[in-house]
Order: sequence, then C-alpha cells, then structure tokens
Amino acid sequence: MGSEKEVRVGRVVIPASELAWQFVRSSGPGGQHVNRTSSKAVLRFDARRSPCLPEDVRARLLERERARLTREGALVITSQRHRDQPRNIADCLAKLSEIVARSLTAPKRRRPTKTTRAAVKKRLEGKRRHAETKRLRGRIGE
Repeated sequence: MGSEKEVRVGRVVIPASELAWQFVRSSGPGGQHVNRTSSKAVLRFDARRSPCLPEDVRARLLERERARLTREGALVITSQRHRDQPRNIADCLAKLSEIVARSLTAPKRRRPTKTTRAAVKKRLEGKRRHAETKRLRGRIGE
C-alpha cells in the first residue's frame, strides 16, 4: 500500500521497500466525506537498522530527530496538510528527504576565540564609569 517511490538525497538512496506507510483519518475540515477517507499519511522509516544510511549520517539523524523516533529507532513522519492522500504522501517524502539532507552535512566545529584587548579595555572602562557614578551617590557632609 502507498507510494512506490524511492528517496534520493545526495549520496543516500532509500528504497521504497524500507518505507512503511499507514493511512488514518485526518483531523480538521473535510465536509461530508471527512469520516470516510483516510487522507492522513504516516511514514515510518527504520533509521537505526537501515543499511542504506552511512554510519555518520545515521548518527546525526538519530541525534537531531530524537523527538520523532520510536523506542525501536523508527523515524515517524506524518502529514495531514492536504485533503488528499497522494499529496500527503508527497509531503511526507519531502519531509524525509529534508531530514536526510540536513543530516548529510556535518556541523562546523566551533573555534574558540579570545576576547580582544580593546573589548576588555572598553568593558573595564564602562565598569569603572558605573562604579564612579554609584560612588558619587554617597552621603553628603561627611
């Protein structure tokens, strides 16, 4: 049941056989036909055990998408944006490819930098000025 499309993102190809589809009733408006159609698409992809994901991509995907994962490591993506099933299927596939694309690129390492001398001097001068202002608010006549 569902779409027989594979997902291609960069060097990663996820075959349709690894995608499990489920269709349920969607919430929201739909008229008289709303209680008869199952237009909401639920896509499950076993990210933890999938052989098509490189190890580095898998680790980043599992880390970044913890909220969408089941205990078994299956990624769950839903779409009920549209009133018809084929468009919701396409939306789920687009979401999956976006998630995989984000996981393909490794995050840039942060290079720790030192505060410049000028910045330190400016900060200390501001603190001195503030302290002087407060000191001048002392009692008069002592």
